[in-house]
Amino acid sequence: MTGPEATPSFRLAYVPGVTPAKWVRIWNERLPDIPLVLVQVPAHGAQELLRAGDADAAFLRLPVDGTDLSAIPLYTETTVVVVPKDHLIAAVDELSVAELADEIVLHPMDDALPWEQLPGRPALERPASTGDAIELVAAGIGVLVVPQSLARLHHRKDLTYRPLTDAPESRVALSWPQEKTTDQVEDFIGIVRGRTVNSSRGRAGAAAAAQPKAKDRAKDKSKPKRASGTAAGKGSRGGAGGSGSKGARGAAAKRGKPRRRP
Repeated sequence: MTGPEATPSFRLAYVPGVTPAKWVRIWNERLPDIPLVLVQVPAHGAQELLRAGDADAAFLRLPVDGTDLSAIPLYTETTVVVVPKDHLIAAVDELSVAELADEIVLHPMDDALPWEQLPGRPALERPASTGDAIELVAAGIGVLVVPQSLARLHHRKDLTYRPLTDAPESRVALSWPQEKTTDQVEDFIGIVRGRTVNSSRGRAGAAAAAQPKAKDRAKDKSKPKRASGTAAGKGSRGGAGGSGSKGARGAAAKRGKPRRRP
């Protein structure tokens, strides 16, 4: 879809933990004339940014509220519990949510997990952010359950993390305003879906796919046309050396012999 809503640059928002570098690199290779501008937003700020028109698309975590935003789920993250390196949990390879029953589990205001029931024991106050919660874990105040990408983002030498086998999982998606599905959005969707530059489903791919067909038509026109096999066949059967000429000579010989009168 083209029109006045198309922008001279493509604004891509992303929430903490998402790494868009691979897709940005492909965009820059394929569309060097359209700058891609990255906009980092808080975990719960991406949807508002899209609705306000301050980003063309965004990597965010599901669910998406309302029906005005389209979303393509991309991948699901492993959920982990962040603990100090000298904590008992650090001695195991993985654990279940039930094993956190005696732990103070911090629940930051920007929690990215869709909990139905929070595990463990609640802290006296909710940290304002995941970063603040990490500081409290390092101080020995409690433990923190987050998507693995956030544990890596807030990595500290004195902390470690272990997978939670039965915890809620975070799903990352690409989202954009449904009524603003511009050509640039379609191009980025193609990149995220792994379509090649010559894919017939993309705008550039469709044009590229049409070019070989035009060349093939030009080659066909330049080739000389062969004579029809049917016409050649008739000529060979009716020629001087064919069986038809023998029949004519035989008929002429019969007509040349005079008949005797009785």
